[in-house]
Amino acid sequence: MTAIFATVGAIFGYMAGKTQNDALVYKNEAAIRKTEASDQWSFYQAKSSKQNLAELGAALATGDSQARFQKEAERYRKEKDEIMPEAKKFEQQSKEAEDKSEAATHVHHRWAQATTLIQIAIALAAITILTRNRGLMLVSHGVGAVSIAVGALAFAHV
Repeated sequence: MTAIFATVGAIFGYMAGKTQNDALVYKNEAAIRKTEASDQWSFYQAKSSKQNLAELGAALATGDSQARFQKEAERYRKEKDEIMPEAKKFEQQSKEAEDKSEAATHVHHRWAQATTLIQIAIALAAITILTRNRGLMLVSHGVGAVSIAVGALAFAHV
């Protein structure tokens, strides 16, 4: 039984490491997308400032200069309209990656709990071999069963 527990524990340990790595990858992806969104919003803000200056120039100027400033203000308005959806897209991608990271972290915790329980079951099984205590063997099997149940929850992403 100790060998079976050890094998199950090795699988649980592998899955815990895998889900932890997945969570870190998603967290990194969220940070990258958040930075890209921030860059886009900064670009949007710069275009907005330029638009405001062009509108001010149009308000203060007359003739050809006024028309030029109005044309620039319109150009900046159009550029802003193209930037905003891009910034919102990056924000959404960041949120989705953050959600995936949190879900993977939760599953990682389940695998870690299952791994800890199976290690306890292994220790109890080893003590059972030394003491030949039948009650301790049943406890070891019970803890092993709980560990497998927690591992099943992790596998089901619960």
